[in-house]
Amino acid sequence: MSHRTTPSWLRAPDGSTPGLAFGADYNPDQWPREVWDEDVALMRAAGVTIVSLGIFSWARIQPALDEWDFEWLDESMDLLHANGISVDLATATASPPPWLAAMHPEILPVTRTGETLWPGARQHWRPTSPIFRMHALKLVTRIAERYRDHPALVAWHVSNELGCHNVYDYSDDAAHAFRVWLRARYGTIDGLNHAWGTAFWSQRYSDWEHVLPPRQAASHPNPTQQLDFKRFSSDALKEYLRVERDELRRITPDVPVTTNFMVMGGTKGMNYADWAAEVDFVSNDHYVIPGPQAIDELSFSANLTSGLAGGRPWFLMEHSTSAVNWQPVNLAKRPGELARDSLLHVAHGADAVCYFQWRQSAAGAEKYHSAMVPHAGADSEVFRSVTRLGGLLRDLAPIAGSTRAGARAAIVFDWDSWWASEQDSHPTSLLRYHREALDWYTAFLALGVRADVVPLAADLSGYELVVAPVLNVVPAALRDRLTDYVQAGGHLVTTYFSGIVDENDHAWLGGYPGALRELLGIRIEEFAPLLEGQTVRLDLDDEDAVGSLWRDRISSVESDVEVLARYAEGDLAGSPAITRRPVGEGSAAYVSTRLGPAGLQGVLAGLLAQAGVESELPDSVRGNVELTVRTTGDDEFWFLVNRTDEPIAVPGELGRVLVATSGPALPSAAEDAVPVELEPRGVVVLRRGAPASDQPN
Repeated sequence: MSHRTTPSWLRAPDGSTPGLAFGADYNPDQWPREVWDEDVALMRAAGVTIVSLGIFSWARIQPALDEWDFEWLDESMDLLHANGISVDLATATASPPPWLAAMHPEILPVTRTGETLWPGARQHWRPTSPIFRMHALKLVTRIAERYRDHPALVAWHVSNELGCHNVYDYSDDAAHAFRVWLRARYGTIDGLNHAWGTAFWSQRYSDWEHVLPPRQAASHPNPTQQLDFKRFSSDALKEYLRVERDELRRITPDVPVTTNFMVMGGTKGMNYADWAAEVDFVSNDHYVIPGPQAIDELSFSANLTSGLAGGRPWFLMEHSTSAVNWQPVNLAKRPGELARDSLLHVAHGADAVCYFQWRQSAAGAEKYHSAMVPHAGADSEVFRSVTRLGGLLRDLAPIAGSTRAGARAAIVFDWDSWWASEQDSHPTSLLRYHREALDWYTAFLALGVRADVVPLAADLSGYELVVAPVLNVVPAALRDRLTDYVQAGGHLVTTYFSGIVDENDHAWLGGYPGALRELLGIRIEEFAPLLEGQTVRLDLDDEDAVGSLWRDRISSVESDVEVLARYAEGDLAGSPAITRRPVGEGSAAYVSTRLGPAGLQGVLAGLLAQAGVESELPDSVRGNVELTVRTTGDDEFWFLVNRTDEPIAVPGELGRVLVATSGPALPSAAEDAVPVELEPRGVVVLRRGAPASDQPN
C-alpha cells in the first residue's frame, strides 16, 4: 500500500489522474483567434495536459477603470477544456495596465536613489501600495467569481514571479510599512535602537517617524537596517501573496493556490523557506545559468525546491525549451538537454513540467525566448523534442504523487545568512554565499553521494552528516540546536565566516567563530581574507587543495581537536586550515578557506567516511552520473542522469528500465533488471522494490 496522494492539479478535466502534468504558460491574447485551434491541436499532439493562463492579461481583461472584457478568456477556457487541457488560472495582477499607472502614479516603485520605475516593462507596482492592492483585489475577485465553477480550473496562480523586479521599493508607502513592521518586531524605539546599534555614528532614533528604508546615504547604511529591510521586503511580498490567496480561498475554498517561486542562481530577495507554508503547493521557475556548474546548479535548485516543499510533489511552472532572452549570451540547448533538464527536475520531486511559454512571441521583450512551439513552427527539432518529452512523461505516470527519498547527508541553506554575509563593510566583498553552497553540492555529486538541500528550519536529526556553509547568522537558539544535533551523533561541517553574528547582525564577542566557537573547539582572533586571484596551498596530498577568497588565523584549538589540514605557505604556514572535533556521539568540522568544487572533494570524502556515509553508485560511474531517488513506499524510482557529454555504461543490474531518453522504454513489469547505457546528457529511470526500511508499516 502506498502512502502517496496525487495532487489535485494533476487531475484531467474528466477527473482522471493521467500522471505527470505537462504544459506551459499560454498567452492566446497575443494571437489571432484562428491560431487558437492550431494551438490546442498541437498541444494534444505534444501531450500537453495543463497550461497557465492569463498571467499578463490585466490590460486585456480590464481595458479601462469600469470596462471589462472576459469573452476572449471565456472562449479560451472552454476551448482548452473541450480538448482535455486543465488550467492553472492566473490572477493577472503581475503588471498593472497603463491606465492604472497614469491614474495613480503613486503605485510606481521608487529606487534606493529616489528614481521612479515607470511603466513600459512589467511589475511596475509597490508591494505596499494600498491603491494598487485595492485595484488588484477587485480584479482577483472578478476573475475568481467568474471562473469558480469552470471545469477546466484546477489551480490558482497568484500574480507571477513575485519580487522579480520590484522586491526592493524605497517609496513613502514602503517607509510607512517598514515602520509598522519594525514596531511589530521590536515593540519600542529603544528595542530598535538596541537591535540596530544606533549608538554608532550618532544614529539613535527618538521617534518612529524618523526611521526610513536604507535609501541612498553618504556612506554605508546601518547594517542591521539593511538586513531588516531585506527581511521586511520579503515579508511585504509574502503579505501581498496572502491577501490574494485569502480572497481566492474565500470564493473557491476547494481550488489550490500557488505562486511561482524563483529558486535559482542569484535570486535571493525572497525568503522562500518562509513563503512555502503560504501556498497549497510549491511551484518554481528555473532557467539554466551557463558555466561549468550549470547542470549542478539546476540540480541544486530543484533539490532545494523539494526541501521547501517538505518532500511533497511540486510544480515546475517555468523553464525553457532552449535559449532564453535575458542573459548576456543566450545559448541554445544541445541535443539531449531539453529532456535531461526537465527530467532532473522530476527526479527531485516535480510532478508537473511546464515551460515559458507555449508559442514563441512574435513581438515584445521575450520574442527571442524559446518556447514549445518556436518561430519555426511545429516542423522543428524543438517541437519534436517537446513531443518526445511528452511521451516520456506519460511513461513516468507511476511516479506521480511519489516523494523524493531522503538522503543521508544534507546541505543547509539559510536566507538570513545569504543576505547578511554579502552586505557591505565586511572583510571581503568577494564572498558569494550561494556559490559556496553550490561548490559543496558539486563535491557531493563528484563523489556520487546523494545530499538533500534543505532550509535551515528543517529537521536535521535524520542526517548523518550536515554541511552548513557560511552560516553567518547564528542566534543562540540555533547554536543550541546544532550542538544538540552533534551531541546526538550528527556530524556537522561548517566553513569560514560562520557563527559570526546573532539575529541582529551583532558580532558574538570573545573571538570567532562566535556562536560556534565552543562547539568547534577553535578560536580565531582575526580574519585573513585573500585578494582576488590570490591563493594558498594546503598541506594535503591533493593538487586541488588550494584555498582562495578567505583564510582564518586560528590562534588556538582545544586538545581534542584534530587538525585535518594546515596552510602550507605564506604567513599562516603551519597554522590549522581544516579541523574536526569529536563531540558527544558526533563531530563538528571547520573549513577555513574556499576550496572550490575540486578542492572540496578530498576533504568531503574523508568527512563522509568518518560519518559512515557511502555512495550507492558503482565505483566506475561516481562523479559522472547523478543519482536521485523517488519512492512510493512500495517502489523506488532511481533517476540516473549523465552529467557528461560522453556515453556511460553503468555496470550491474540496478533495476528495471521504466524510461530512457534514448531508445524505447522497456515495460517495467515484464523485463528483468538490465545493465544501463546512458547516452551523452541522457537519463534513465529504473524501477526497484523499496528497501524493507522504506516499506510502510
